Amino acid sequence: MRAVLSKTPGGPETLVVEDVLDPTPKAGEVIIEVKAVGINYPDTLIIEDKYQFRPERPFSPGAEVAGVVEAVGEGVKGVRKGDRVIAVPGWGGLVERLAVRAETVIPIPDAMSFEEAAALIMTYGTSYYALKDRAQLKAGETLLVLGAAGGVGAAAVELGKAMGAKVVAAASTNDKVEFALELGADNGLIYPSGPMDKAAQKELSGEFKLATGRDGADVVYDAVGGDYADPALRAMDWNGRYLVVGFPAGIPSLPLNLTLLKSVSVIGVFWGAAVMRDPKAHAANMAELMQMYADGKIRPRVSKTFPLEKAGEAIKALGERQALGKIVVTIES
Repeated sequence: MRAVLSKTPGGPETLVVEDVLDPTPKAGEVIIEVKAVGINYPDTLIIEDKYQFRPERPFSPGAEVAGVVEAVGEGVKGVRKGDRVIAVPGWGGLVERLAVRAETVIPIPDAMSFEEAAALIMTYGTSYYALKDRAQLKAGETLLVLGAAGGVGAAAVELGKAMGAKVVAAASTNDKVEFALELGADNGLIYPSGPMDKAAQKELSGEFKLATGRDGADVVYDAVGGDYADPALRAMDWNGRYLVVGFPAGIPSLPLNLTLLKSVSVIGVFWGAAVMRDPKAHAANMAELMQMYADGKIRPRVSKTFPLEKAGEAIKALGERQALGKIVVTIES
């Protein structure tokens, strides 16, 4: 079978496509014939050895897959050959066939395409865990989303609206803000691209405050980091919750005196570890997300697809923050 492999640390240009042996299911495993692979920010990090996990090389990136169960191993119950499923292996997904533990797969609704399915779990799972479990977002509160047009940001916009919040979408271009407004955001603003000095950060904080209302944001969903963190923190309301989700613009240094003066909580969001630590809570969240999909409250947006041979280009496009919604690699049998 074909597989996209990382053999040496580096950017997307270091990835190669090679033929490797097909997997066979061990006891408790199933083999998925992969149809679509969601591309996520960790894919840009893991191939450069900058992620929390460092798989032994050669390995394939690709953290979430959608496909059809091709074979089942000994002792597998509840999963059958031919089932349409989603799985989140963490890495290894950019292949034609993949072995995963049977208990980790999630059925795909009949109405959901493989491309949508591959765009669902990591982005919506991360954002729902962040908003529901970490921030405990309430109906009527104000949510400011930084990076509102990316995968997790777009999911946060949709979920915030589904949870009854007022959503303010912030992104780097007019097209991205318009995209977030189409997803249901109540208001939006364009923030500057690149580094900002103190004066520019102060000006941006004022824009955040104007967009979120007199009291400021109750919850900030920060999937960007960098120089945007300080202005967002300064624009928060009393007892606000600041969600730390990702750092494509760099790891920020927050003025902790402001967290004291505003009684703001800074909350880390490590969805992958949370899934491993509390699989029952994860399963409950997934069931709720599937119901939201069935009710039409959320709908994964796939902005662009790439074939397996161009998976490196897909990862590069995501790393350069070109995505509106999700980028997906599709695999033809």
